Amino acid sequence: MRLDMPEPNPKQELFFLSRARHTAYGGARGGGKSWAMRNKLILLALRYPGLQILLLRRTLQELKDNHINQMQLILDGIADYNGSEHVFTFPNGSRIRLGYCALEKHVYQYQGQEYDVIGLEEATHFTEAQQQFLTTCNRSPRPDFSPRMYYTMNPGGVGHMWVKRLFIDRQYKRKEKPENYLFIPAKLSDNPALFENDPTYLETLENLPEDLRRAHLEGDWDVLSGQYFPEFRRVVHETTLEDGTTVTVQPHLIPAFPIPEHWTRFRAIDYGLDRAVCLWGAFGDMGQAIIYKEYAESNLIISNFAAQIKARTNEPIQATFAPKDMWQRTQDTGRAKAELFWEAGIELTPAANGRVDGWLNLKEWMKPIPGGDGVIAPRLQITDNCTELISCLPNLQHDEKNVSDVAIEPHDITHAPDALRCMMDGRPKCYNAPTQETLYQNYDEQVEEFLDYGR
Repeated sequence: MRLDMPEPNPKQELFFLSRARHTAYGGARGGGKSWAMRNKLILLALRYPGLQILLLRRTLQELKDNHINQMQLILDGIADYNGSEHVFTFPNGSRIRLGYCALEKHVYQYQGQEYDVIGLEEATHFTEAQQQFLTTCNRSPRPDFSPRMYYTMNPGGVGHMWVKRLFIDRQYKRKEKPENYLFIPAKLSDNPALFENDPTYLETLENLPEDLRRAHLEGDWDVLSGQYFPEFRRVVHETTLEDGTTVTVQPHLIPAFPIPEHWTRFRAIDYGLDRAVCLWGAFGDMGQAIIYKEYAESNLIISNFAAQIKARTNEPIQATFAPKDMWQRTQDTGRAKAELFWEAGIELTPAANGRVDGWLNLKEWMKPIPGGDGVIAPRLQITDNCTELISCLPNLQHDEKNVSDVAIEPHDITHAPDALRCMMDGRPKCYNAPTQETLYQNYDEQVEEFLDYGR
């Protein structure tokens, strides 16, 4: 019996050819994700005798609708199907098992089992704990085949954050290696077969609300329900003005470049033992702001954090901003963090406003405005070497009790944005370094003048 398979589109072909340890495909809707996953696994089963493959979706009904029914047609006369176990067995001994994980605990039904290949359909529907557990099942004793996992996904869902971290932001921890992760972005425009079968699908996506349209049509991973900064954009895009004019807008994310020497520069920090972050920002002749450098580390005491900041600063700095709570005395020592920084050689300046006003001010900085040469661009841009800030800022959510504020959970993503909030909360003149006598006076009165570019 001959396998009859249509020709893949160029993005699907890249997916077929990948041998990376972890390969992800998709982003936008309509890119042909399920077709690519299904046929990739079939081709592997046919090529490598005795291969053990696991294909997962969140629910059994999704599994039937998206894969089981189609695979029964494709593999009729080629592989035997066991309906009770949801397993296709090939004449060469390869097996494709189709499973589901509707609940968190369902992943443990695969404990102790060994699969050469695991496919996660709609990977953002799986939690990070589920994905990490499944990696322990992805192993192979074969000398002719390296174990691998394949993922298809769209933005959104319970697994949005871990998928975005690994494949979009490429932020790795512990022993995760960048070379093991490959993302192949695919949009509706990459899948002409769907255009032919359903020419109205594009209109359906274009008619979605702005955030959903960006996620499902453009494959924009920086759009979330409840996102505090939906205006954050990584790439050049088009928008329609109130008068109906369509304009091209420059992104917030730009390549790193040499900062002109005459630009005024500031630092801003947010300190916690769980995460300490310092940002370096430069302000240009026209009031534009560029965040051009960052340092982030965990488990640093203040003196060590201050030493790392000074070691990374080889330019003149006008002031180093910090949240107001850095001037509060601690019960344990009776001293404030700002005092400890001062003793370590870094003078801090308190942010001008509270949290809500600071976040709203940051929104103003991120809003695109026309420039003198007709270019529409945000006043605030971030260079691509500031990976922590770039990863955390678009993931901030509205606080459930106060939508004007940012949610403090998950807490680990708030440190870099808090430092940015302090940076953009105004550019006060440096005030005198704190002393034991003046440190706890009303420090608002110490900052008399603000160059209020942020409003």
